[in-house]
Amino acid sequence: MAVVPNIRPVVWIGSAKDDLVACPQEVVGAIGYAPYEAQKGNKHPNAKTLHGFGGAGVLEVVEDHDGNTYRAVYIVRLAGRVYVLHVFQKKSKSGVETPKAVIDLAKARLKRAEEQHAEWLKEQKGSGGHG
Repeated sequence: MAVVPNIRPVVWIGSAKDDLVACPQEVVGAIGYAPYEAQKGNKHPNAKTLHGFGGAGVLEVVEDHDGNTYRAVYIVRLAGRVYVLHVFQKKSKSGVETPKAVIDLAKARLKRAEEQHAEWLKEQKGSGGHG
């Protein structure tokens, strides 16, 4: 099986993939495009750095549909993979700030992603693989 160069795998943390699939189809396509761009090493034009995570690498993409706002949080700073941390519908009608509960969940999932990534790197090193 041929490996496509420079395409990083996407790893879904927690319920992120199920949460995306539960969104309206137009949102799935629009938000799903952001991790795809990250797989190729590009940045989605609507992706912005999500503050509160100690620098670049944690991105958020926002999609409005039918009067609702949907967001995805993903990380690109762990070499070789793209981790989608959270996909959600923003409920708050006031302000553009990402709610604290969402940030807390994303931080917990980031910790899980970092642990999984360290494990994956160990496996890559042990098997002499590349990724």
